[in-house]
Amino acid sequence: MKAQTHPESKPTEFVCGCGNKFTAMSTLGGSHQTEICSMCHPFFTGKEKLIDAAGRIEKFNRRYRKAPAADAAAKA
Repeated sequence: MKAQTHPESKPTEFVCGCGNKFTAMSTLGGSHQTEICSMCHPFFTGKEKLIDAAGRIEKFNRRYRKAPAADAAAKA
């Protein structure tokens, strides 16, 4: 392998808008602000709002359903 192809990783402190702090290895180094983390993101906290996927699927099927005569002709 070539030498000096990868940047140097340094410990970096990330500070979220909710106040949570965590350290990770990054090429950035120092301290950086983030808007959202796993402590306040709705997916990880369990406060996620579920979308009515069944209604969307039914609407899609109604819109793109083939006519019954076309189905019979295709099977024959």
